[in-house]
Amino acid sequence: MTTISDFDIFARVARTGNMSAAGREMGLSPAVVSKRISLLEERLGARLFQRTTRQLTLTETGEGYFKRVVDILSLIEEAEDFVSRRNTKPRGVLKITAPTTFFRLHVSPYLSKFLERYPDIQLDLHLTDNYLDIIRDGFDLAIRIGELQDSSLVARKLSPDSRVICAAPAYLERAGRPKSLADLEEHNCLSAGAQDVWRLEGPEGQVQLRVKGNVRANSAELIREALMAGLGIGLRSLWEIGSELKSGALEVVMPQYHGSSNVAIYAVYPCREFMPAKVHAFIEFLAEHFGLEPYWEKDAIPGLLARPGKVAKGQPRPGAPRKSERVSAG
Repeated sequence: MTTISDFDIFARVARTGNMSAAGREMGLSPAVVSKRISLLEERLGARLFQRTTRQLTLTETGEGYFKRVVDILSLIEEAEDFVSRRNTKPRGVLKITAPTTFFRLHVSPYLSKFLERYPDIQLDLHLTDNYLDIIRDGFDLAIRIGELQDSSLVARKLSPDSRVICAAPAYLERAGRPKSLADLEEHNCLSAGAQDVWRLEGPEGQVQLRVKGNVRANSAELIREALMAGLGIGLRSLWEIGSELKSGALEVVMPQYHGSSNVAIYAVYPCREFMPAKVHAFIEFLAEHFGLEPYWEKDAIPGLLARPGKVAKGQPRPGAPRKSERVSAG
């Protein structure tokens, strides 16, 4: 099969009528150019040039071949220009998977602003609380909430994810208010996904608490509704229950404990190199929207986040992506 470089060498020799001139343009010696042309003719089984001591001229076959090679090289240049333009100007279909509740509460209300800024982008959204294989399923980007684990994927931290233990006043009145981690063993602890182990930080440092309850679901929103209905106690994110804490529909339990500060909100994508402009634009839009300290934490109950060991306010801005990272369910 003839390579693109052979097409290029042939076209340059045909244009210049001189192997030395064609070689200078490509940084090749005349001997290399001559050898490549000879191999091309041998492979095609046809003579492309008439050679004299002073010049090269195309044969009739060479003339026809040259016209077609020029078309091929032109199409290749057009294809490269197409890719270059797509990588510099955000455009095309952006396929995203994200947690249902988080996206509905904190991304959907601002999509019109994003699309107004980037009118050449079309969004293909797949909202689920289950983790999908973004490479196998062809996603450009995933929003993940959890802790990082080793992976070939690349993750960009967008925001911290502060979690508190909470319950409805009706449940606490009926079941009592726990005052220690041991007390939680006597309570109905509601979990979303694989959250049967609560990773907490408190006066004694980091602890892991295996909990049990009569409701588990793959939907964070369902667990929030169950908590508000007074069915039990949960470890939930401020982005999810901030308004309920303000209204009194839910109350913080044991404020000396909070979720692991390693948990965060991430943008996860397949590869750092040659990142499409549409992916970069969406990640930067989210980082700008959430800010150094996300609005749901700024609006938290005063003093709620001011706990020993809590690293929320004043964290460094989510910066360059880190290679070989992903997030686990949590």
